[in-house]
Amino acid sequence: MVTSQGTASVSFPFPSVWGIHSSIAGRTIIWGILSIHSIIDNRVVGTVNFRGRPIPINGFWNENTKQIAFDSPYATFSGNLTIIDDQQSRIRHFILQGRFLMKPPSLQAGESGSWIATTDIALNQFPVSSNAYTGQLPPVGAFLTSNFLHQHQNFGGRTI
Repeated sequence: MVTSQGTASVSFPFPSVWGIHSSIAGRTIIWGILSIHSIIDNRVVGTVNFRGRPIPINGFWNENTKQIAFDSPYATFSGNLTIIDDQQSRIRHFILQGRFLMKPPSLQAGESGSWIATTDIALNQFPVSSNAYTGQLPPVGAFLTSNFLHQHQNFGGRTI
């Protein structure tokens, strides 16, 4: 799936909602929802919601390298996109994962960690040849964030 908006083509769907998980030193610090509202001329606009209140994010997308970078008022995130087509279940998994750095006014300013965000769509088209790892399983974090996302959507936005 390639979505076009503005002068850029993007290899993941938007607007889109992603389950996101972040950890510092291998310890979970928070689960949440990442919303990508638009990508116009490589500029990413959206929100991240970790504690019940959407926080604006702004950043950049590089279609050639499949890299994303965005800032919230509390952290800077960077990562890469992986697309995995599961032919058996007919699902395309989109996985963003990378590193983040907390910044003031966060109480954890200066600390860094890793993050993973996932979303998926029905696989109603041919696999993406250059980006998809057809037949391989996504990392465990993809299933965890996907479950979190679907629970959030099924319970009207309330975290259970």
